[in-house]
Amino acid sequence: MKNYLDLMKLRVVELLLVTTVPALFIASEGIPSVSVTFWSLLGGTLAAGGANAFNIVIEADSDRLMKRTANRPIATGQISKKNGLIFSLFISILSLFIFYIFTTDLATLLTAIAIIFYVLIYTITLKRNTSQNIVWGGIAGCMPVLIGQAAVTNSLTITSWLFFIVIFFWTPPHFWALAVRYKDDYAAAGIPMLPVVAPMESVIRQMWFHSIAMSITSVALIINAKMAPLILISSILLILAWNLQLVNLTKSPTEPNAGKLFQASIVFLSIYSFLIVVGVLLK
Repeated sequence: MKNYLDLMKLRVVELLLVTTVPALFIASEGIPSVSVTFWSLLGGTLAAGGANAFNIVIEADSDRLMKRTANRPIATGQISKKNGLIFSLFISILSLFIFYIFTTDLATLLTAIAIIFYVLIYTITLKRNTSQNIVWGGIAGCMPVLIGQAAVTNSLTITSWLFFIVIFFWTPPHFWALAVRYKDDYAAAGIPMLPVVAPMESVIRQMWFHSIAMSITSVALIINAKMAPLILISSILLILAWNLQLVNLTKSPTEPNAGKLFQASIVFLSIYSFLIVVGVLLK
């Protein structure tokens, strides 16, 4: 069972759930129903886990070439590709049934799009063919905020799209900071992640572009949702703290500083999501 759970990359799924919860609060304009919350989080876990499992099945040969992924169950032969594929299909389809039965049609459709996009567009098409793979492939990771909104209202709003854009611009700096640390692994597997194929100065410059765009959109979301001034001020302070880590990486582009930026990105997303929940409750 542990090997099959490893296929789901549950540590990655956690971040997706972190953004689903505030989306549910925004859509409900308060505390969402226990039923919708439970089924959305369960369905989201299975959908993201299924997409991740497909990813591991497809990339088994590459995983064997990378120290970070060499111990994954399919790379080591603990699970066959056939069984991995069956598992991926089963939990992905199960997630769609859960969304269809317990939430809304739109949430189900968006979940299907997210799975297909991650597997066919990112994993198969983009990842090995462009250094901007995570920029566009990251769209799949933005989908939970739309799915959370749709699960409650069966519609999308400007606020939900702003949240989508926040995650869209957050994803590249988050992932590139990690890729700096593992660029030798990606190079060995022939995967053209930006830190592998571009000078560090270029990587940092593109990080700044996305970071500034994320900062602006983060503030715009709070304003659009008409949250309390306390939430706006707290968000601005959080944004400054994130950008301070990027300043440190700019001054000293080392792996340790890239690692700190990666950790800061997780802290940023977690606290920002919490602030949104508090902001909704204070309205």
